[in-house]
Amino acid sequence: MAPVPEPQPPAPASAYYQNCAAARAAGAAPLYRGDPGYRSALDRDGDGVACE
Repeated sequence: MAPVPEPQPPAPASAYYQNCAAARAAGAAPLYRGDPGYRSALDRDGDGVACE
């Protein structure tokens, strides 16, 4: 019988990352438009994906 993976905890509803290094350290990167913590200041090329 294969082990059952543990579910990932949901991201906080209102996450804030000062920069992409902070998002990566929290295991949240990349951030997609609509994800908690996404903001246009982290999306350098404006494609909807921050900290890629």
